[in-house]
Amino acid sequence: MTVTKTYEEINQKIKRGEAVVVTAEEIIGIVKERGVADTLKTVDVVTTGTFGPMCSSGAFLNVGHPTPRIKIQHATLNDVPAYGGIAAADIFIGATELPADDPLNRVHPGTFRYGGGHVIEDLVAGKDVVLRATGYGTDCYPRKKLETLINLTEMNEAILMNVRNGYQNYNCAVNVSDKTIYTYMGTLKANLGNAHYSTAGQLSPLFNDPLYKTIGIGTRIFLGGGVGHVVWNGTQHNPGVPRTTRGVPKGGAGTLSVLGDLKQMKPQWLVGTSFLGYGATLTVGLGVPIPLLNEEILEYVTVTDADIVTQVVDYSHDYPNNINNPLAEVTYAELKSGEITVRGKKTPTASLSSYFKAREIAAELRDWITAGKFELGEPVELLSGPDETPAFKPLRERPIGEEA
Repeated sequence: MTVTKTYEEINQKIKRGEAVVVTAEEIIGIVKERGVADTLKTVDVVTTGTFGPMCSSGAFLNVGHPTPRIKIQHATLNDVPAYGGIAAADIFIGATELPADDPLNRVHPGTFRYGGGHVIEDLVAGKDVVLRATGYGTDCYPRKKLETLINLTEMNEAILMNVRNGYQNYNCAVNVSDKTIYTYMGTLKANLGNAHYSTAGQLSPLFNDPLYKTIGIGTRIFLGGGVGHVVWNGTQHNPGVPRTTRGVPKGGAGTLSVLGDLKQMKPQWLVGTSFLGYGATLTVGLGVPIPLLNEEILEYVTVTDADIVTQVVDYSHDYPNNINNPLAEVTYAELKSGEITVRGKKTPTASLSSYFKAREIAAELRDWITAGKFELGEPVELLSGPDETPAFKPLRERPIGEEA
């Protein structure tokens, strides 16, 4: 008899402290030892994790109304520009924003030591941040200038919003030119001197649910050390890419838009990050629980690094010029071995995301669920699958004035 489960049944077991929860790393060995049928009877949830740079991050902050009131038009937080075009006391700080006096790449390569991601980390760490704001003055908001220290605990609301998180696969970046280049994939040495990748592989959320059978709007997640939700598909969500027989995409595919209460989060899971010669960002901890509803989902979560492939892409010419010309296809097992072969040359590899931290996130989420502190959120709508969404399109540049 085929075993099936529901979200309600699993959540009832969580409430009673009876749910069996393991990580995506642990489930691989369990299924090998016990088989699919027996594992499905005994295990209820598999937890995943990833910890890597997430440039599409930012925070909506309601800083409260001073006396007299001000309608914030322009603002900075620790001299990093924040967007004020929302409402009088609401501002948005983006993870990649930089101070106006940052030399950027005028002295190449720039260091980008402090940006929006660092502001977010400082707030979560409980530090005071300098808010400077100006407004144009109205009858109801007469004040035109504000300078004050603010603190996360004093804010009315603070919301972490990431519109593209948990990328389902990503390029392995190399450099075939004869000079060092500086990219969002890190510093790439000349003549295939190194190769960088950025995913947790077999622990990464969307590799364990490749066709989005359990992940969608309303899925409850670990986000930055607190509890968050999937609120939409992420920007650049592109599920219709070539896939393996296991459904694993061979290149960048699905993404998640996620949201959570910044006040719950912890600085070890939200880390301001600087990329030499490129810019600033935020490294984010993300964990997604996968309910084992049936055998199909259990088969998906047994994916290993040897089952996952990605494309090796030249970032010196092909990537910046939007040329789709992969130099090789490699598995994550090969990438994690420390060396791959590209054009006959042995190239050392390194990851921008931390597998060690991803393992910690999956384990922490497992412990939350086992202790009855975290119930599953059943999505009201699943992410669009491979046959439902058109391919992601690059910008079509048109002369100003030309009709669409």
